[in-house]
Amino acid sequence: MIEELPQEFWQGIAQFNQAKFYACHDTLEALWMEATEPPKSFYQGILQIAVACHHLENHNWRGAVILLGQGMSRLQKYQPSYASIDVTHLVTQSGDLLAALQQAGPERVSKFAQQLAVEHKFLVLKRDE
Repeated sequence: MIEELPQEFWQGIAQFNQAKFYACHDTLEALWMEATEPPKSFYQGILQIAVACHHLENHNWRGAVILLGQGMSRLQKYQPSYASIDVTHLVTQSGDLLAALQQAGPERVSKFAQQLAVEHKFLVLKRDE
């Protein structure tokens, strides 16, 4: 059975969904540092994907690619869902973003990041329905 997650976790999810990735990082990092398993790795996976999106906003292709991969890997064991979060959806979105970034390459990351920001196509964490 999944323990109830603290309100700060849901605050971090709201920040993520509002594309406030650095704020999400701060919120979830505080939880992650104090947590034990199983939620510790769950927090870290979401945290890594949030930081990847922050790197993308700052046109840091390498940081975005590395952290998307690490976050996706860390979240694999939480699929299909954990703590009311549709983990499979997040991992799929992250994989699509990673593939698009790899195709764009580092030389086109600025244009890619601007396009994503304008179209609001950053990842969204959603609850199970």
